Amino acid sequence: MTITGIITAIVVGLIIGALGRLIVPGKQNIPIWLTIIIGIVAAFIGTFLARAIGLSSGPGFHWGELIVQVVLAALGVFLVASAYGRRGSLR
Repeated sequence: MTITGIITAIVVGLIIGALGRLIVPGKQNIPIWLTIIIGIVAAFIGTFLARAIGLSSGPGFHWGELIVQVVLAALGVFLVASAYGRRGSLR
């Protein structure tokens, strides 16, 4: 992976993570770096799933792939925020 690929993954992860965080209702008490990581992971897994089910074929932008990525990011933000919130309340 090149430097450009890494920077692109971070930017896409930030956007996907932020969109996923906007979908989840309520306040999520997780840091922005964790949102970015969730977004990056959701982008990679979402791309894989979208290609596997045929939503993303060929070069260019695909709405189906973006929707899968954002839904996965929202699910990830919800799960991590729930676990992160519980961890803080145990103190």
